[in-house]
Amino acid sequence: MRPMPMMPRRTALVAALALGASGRAVLAQTPVNEDPWPSLAAQIFDKRAIKDGSTILGIDAPYRAEDAAVVPLSVHNRLPAGDTRQIRDITVVIDQNPSPVAATFSFGANSGIHSVSTRIRVDSYTRIHAVAAMADGQLYAAERFVKAAGGCSAPAAKQEADSIPLGTMRFRQFPPPAGSDSWEAQLMIRHPNYSGMQMDQVTRLYVPAHFVASVQIWQGDDLLLAIESGISISENPEFRFDYRPNGATQFRAEVRDSEGNTFKQTWPSTRA
Repeated sequence: MRPMPMMPRRTALVAALALGASGRAVLAQTPVNEDPWPSLAAQIFDKRAIKDGSTILGIDAPYRAEDAAVVPLSVHNRLPAGDTRQIRDITVVIDQNPSPVAATFSFGANSGIHSVSTRIRVDSYTRIHAVAAMADGQLYAAERFVKAAGGCSAPAAKQEADSIPLGTMRFRQFPPPAGSDSWEAQLMIRHPNYSGMQMDQVTRLYVPAHFVASVQIWQGDDLLLAIESGISISENPEFRFDYRPNGATQFRAEVRDSEGNTFKQTWPSTRA
C-alpha cells in the first residue's frame, strides 16, 4: 500500500479553527468594515504570496443561498488541456465564518480529479476563497461572493432514520458522459457535524462541536482524495468528485471525527 502524502501545514489549522478559537480570534481582530481576507490568508498560508487564480480555479456556489446551512459548493480545475501544471490541493476558506477554513482537498498523484463538490454552512454574507497549491509550490486563489446568514447556528435537521448508526457511509459511482473517460463518485456520511454553535431546543444549552475531521478515499491501493474538514461542512457530509479509473476492483474510505471515532467501509467497483 502506498503511503499517504504529507498534508500541507495549513491543514493543521483546520481542527483548531473548527473548534472556533482561532477563527473567532482572527475575525475579532478585524474591524467590521474591513476585509478579513488579508489577515486570514497570512495566517492560514504563512504569509506566502497568493496570485490571482481566476484562470486556474473556478468556484460554483449560489449568489443567494436558499438554505444557509446547506449551501452547494464546487471547485474545479480550469487549467487548459496541455497545461503541464498540477494542482496538488485546494483549500476552501469562508471568510466570515467563525471557523473560516472549511476544508482542504488533497489529490492523489494519479487520481485525475478535476472537480470536487460538497455542501457548506455560511454564517453571514461573505466571500469564499479557494486557494490552489500547485506542485511547484505556487499558490493561486479564486473567489465567489455568497449571500446567506445563520448557517453555523441553524438547528440540526431531525434525522429521518435515527437507527442509522453514526458514520454509516454510502458510495455511488457514475459512468462518464459521452466523450469523456472520467467517472464520478459520491461519498455520503451519516454524521451530525455539530458546529458547537447550535442550541438544544429542550435544554437551551449549546450542543458541543462534533464533526467529521478527515476523510480518505482509495481506489484499490491508490489514494484518490484526502480531506481535512471542520464545522463549516454541512450536516451529513457529502463529497462528489470526478476521477480516472485505474482498473481496481474496489474502493474504500476511512473517516475520522473530532471525538476520535474511526469509520471504515469498502465497495466493489461498478465499472464494466
